Amino acid sequence: MTEEDLGSFADFGGDGDDGEDASAKASDGTDVDADAGGERGRERGRGSSDDATDATDEAGDAFERVAYEGASGDGLGVLAVSEGLRIGQREDETRLRAYVTSANRSNVRLGRYLVAPYPDGESLFCKIVGLEYGQRFHGDDANEIHARRAMDGSGIDEDDYTFIADLEPVSVLYRDGGELRRRMPDRVPKPETVVREADDDEEIKTALKIPDAGVFLGHLAVGGEKVRTGATPPTIDYRVTDDYATGDPLAFRHTLVAGGTGSGKTHTAKNVLRQYLSTERTYPVEAGSDREVRAAVVQFDPQDEYAQMHDDNPEAGPEDERRWEREGVAYGGHDDTVAFVPTVGNATYTAAHHGAEQIPFTVPFSMVRSRPWLAASAGLNDNQYPALQTLLSRFFDQHGDAGTYREFCAFLDDPALKEELDESGRIHEATYEAVFRRVRGMPNGVFDQDARPITELVEQFVKPGRLSVVPTYHVSDSRATETVVLALASLLVDEKLSSDPRFPRIAETPLIVGMDEAHNFLADADTVQARQVVGKFTDAAKQGRKERLGLFLITQDPQDVAESVFKQVNTKVVLNLGDEDAIKSVNIPPALAEKVPYMETGQMVVYSPDNSEPVELLGLPTCLTRHGRG
Repeated sequence: MTEEDLGSFADFGGDGDDGEDASAKASDGTDVDADAGGERGRERGRGSSDDATDATDEAGDAFERVAYEGASGDGLGVLAVSEGLRIGQREDETRLRAYVTSANRSNVRLGRYLVAPYPDGESLFCKIVGLEYGQRFHGDDANEIHARRAMDGSGIDEDDYTFIADLEPVSVLYRDGGELRRRMPDRVPKPETVVREADDDEEIKTALKIPDAGVFLGHLAVGGEKVRTGATPPTIDYRVTDDYATGDPLAFRHTLVAGGTGSGKTHTAKNVLRQYLSTERTYPVEAGSDREVRAAVVQFDPQDEYAQMHDDNPEAGPEDERRWEREGVAYGGHDDTVAFVPTVGNATYTAAHHGAEQIPFTVPFSMVRSRPWLAASAGLNDNQYPALQTLLSRFFDQHGDAGTYREFCAFLDDPALKEELDESGRIHEATYEAVFRRVRGMPNGVFDQDARPITELVEQFVKPGRLSVVPTYHVSDSRATETVVLALASLLVDEKLSSDPRFPRIAETPLIVGMDEAHNFLADADTVQARQVVGKFTDAAKQGRKERLGLFLITQDPQDVAESVFKQVNTKVVLNLGDEDAIKSVNIPPALAEKVPYMETGQMVVYSPDNSEPVELLGLPTCLTRHGRG
């Protein structure tokens, strides 16, 4: 048979049978009524009429369709029990499915939140994790006729199909003394319970364990669209706990912002840091103290972008500001922003893109006394590192804290010293020479430059309510950059963890240390030098909650951050990442991890087990401070 033999199916108006069906019916003696052919096509498989009279009656009455224009009330459909209705302790033991009525199907999306009430007033809060069409009637639609009709644009009749949503229970909601509370799913709802889309702010926040107050990150979303409610504003703000009354502030249990180029990583980081700098956000000076102060934020900035937080965003209009005020979001340039600019060799720093004050500084070689790993240009092995410690100790015993890098190099370039240490068996000659080469290989101009030492600027560098930015974009040598950043970061960490701090200002001030491109500074490595650095920051991460020290790590390569540091991070903010290893490393639930490569700019997944259920968010489209150099 050719396509010409089939002719145009439009002539049949959807009411006739194809040639093969007609021949088959004629051969078994069945009386065929052309006007009823379409309806019998839908009934095919249920059995034929017993006689011609029954067939005639069926043709005359036709199939009476349910008159349905939409869901009654707020319902999307009902819980179906055809394949069982079960809630188990394990995910693979749970079977929870809802039949979605035809009028509601086009608006249903994966990830949407639904509510199924119990008869006693409690309710089950669920998430859609699967959507499926099924045939309502037995039949075969994989044939030429169905295909041609569909290609002619006649569409489908939704009543011919079932539409099932697979649900994952999240929590049970109940009232206790008038207060809405949540507990783990522990009871199965009734069959044919009407399910509705969650649209109440209190209901959604309680079910997902989202705090009412704290540091603003963005708005709850599903599939890149904000979740809407009937409240004003209609969006649901997501916040991170920041109050000792409900546990340790998560700022001091560390945050990771991970995202690829163009994902909105820096934009997001600026917006979060702006909240920590709010005049209303304070923390106790020490545990149990009644006196509270604002946190200091120190941000290491390899791309020279964060000093812009001093300035208002010229792209933010009055409507943006009204919206932020309604939602209690801190916005606008932060006046107390200072750029602490490292003086390294001949590097020069220009700052036409921001209006923040600039203070130049240098790293004094005296900082190496307690941080030997700063003095070597390459990795040291287990023999070389103790040798370097011995040499530094002997040098500073002779020169005091005034000793410089140049003087140390001259100190090492002494054959008599090398011979003495070799003959005494303290440092082998080969080890001595290896240490000397690494010390001499340090980039030019890192230590003791023509600027005030950072140790003399601590009172200005760490100040409650101040954003201190350390730009390093102007320093072309990556090893010099690494030395400066680790020198300052370790100074902050050491003082925070010390039982006898040299700088009480650091010890007494709640502190958030932001580190962009964190993978460059906190990477796992085999050298003793790298192990010393990672060990220091691991200790800082472990004790941060006690010492009011928070790490705010920003990276596009989270898989390169040392695991011992990474596993101490409680809050992970994950934007678009295209690398499979990077996605695996952030260790977020699989259902959310699958979304990460497809997320648009500003879309993010937040995984903070001590704050809320894992959720998808949309960040603010407009930065709260100046952003970009355009």
